[in-house]
Amino acid sequence: MPRPAPEPAHSLHPLTIAEYAELGETEHGYTELVEGRLLMSPSPTFHHNRALGRLHVQLSQQLPADLEAIPELDVDLELTAPDEPGHSRRPDIMVVKEEAGKRIADEGGLVRASEVILVVEIVSPGSRRTDHVDKRREYADAGIPHYWMLDIDYPPAITACHWTEEFGYQDDQVTTGIFRTRSPFSFEVDLGRLR
Repeated sequence: MPRPAPEPAHSLHPLTIAEYAELGETEHGYTELVEGRLLMSPSPTFHHNRALGRLHVQLSQQLPADLEAIPELDVDLELTAPDEPGHSRRPDIMVVKEEAGKRIADEGGLVRASEVILVVEIVSPGSRRTDHVDKRREYADAGIPHYWMLDIDYPPAITACHWTEEFGYQDDQVTTGIFRTRSPFSFEVDLGRLR
C-alpha cells in the first residue's frame, strides 16, 4: 500500500538508511535519500516507462542465471555508517547478484551497492545533470562496477561507463543504433526499439 508523503517531523533531522526504509512507498512519484534528506521526484513519463520496460525485458532475457534485472528499487549506496545520514538512489534498472534477493527476503532492508553489478538511468530533460553528474559521482563513490545512461531523445544513445579505483567512472563507449557489450556480461540491444 502506498505511504502518504512524509510528515514534517521526518524532515527535522537527516534520515539514516533504516529510517528511510521504514517510510515505505509514496503515493505519487518516488523519493531518494541524499545525505539524509528526502528528495521527491515526479512519476516518470510514458516514453520513459516504455523504454524502461523494453530495456528490462531485453536485460532479463540475456542475463546469466546468477544475475537479476530489477526495475525502480532503492539501493543503499553504503556511503556512510548505518547510524549516520544515509544515501539511497532509485535507479531505473539495476542488475544485482541473485543472492541480494535472498538476503533481503531473510533480513529485510534495501539492496546494497556492494550487491549491484550495473545501474541504468534513463535520462530525461529534467534529470540530465543529475544523471550525468550527481548520480555518476555517487554510484562511482559507492563502487558500483558499471553505469549506463540511456538517452531516449532522437537518436537514442547509451553511454556505458565502468568503474576504476583511480578515476571513478570511465566511459567505455557512447553508442547509437545497436549497443553491444561483453562487460559486465554479453548483451546486445537495438536502441531504436527502446523508444
